[in-house]
Amino acid sequence: MVKLYNDGKRITAALSGDIDHHAAREMRRELDEVIERSQPELLIIDMENVGFMDSSGIGLIMGRTKLMGECGGRVEVRSPQPYIKRVLRLSGIERIVKIT
Repeated sequence: MVKLYNDGKRITAALSGDIDHHAAREMRRELDEVIERSQPELLIIDMENVGFMDSSGIGLIMGRTKLMGECGGRVEVRSPQPYIKRVLRLSGIERIVKIT
């Protein structure tokens, strides 16, 4: 599930539940729509309430990073659970996305 908070220049996407192939597809659709419409400077992906993530979550973040780059913006991932933070670090995604 995605809850979106948009202040014009910044969008916060509070994700919750599990991010697998099926959930990622719906999240991708929602995020792409708001990014393309709003053209924000920053997309914050808040993962505090995500309990599980597989490689689909990595793809979700990488795809939004590419889309944000095309409109001159950037992505930050915030508050991932320890397991998910470990998956993100192992993927090497922290070289292109700030994780806090």
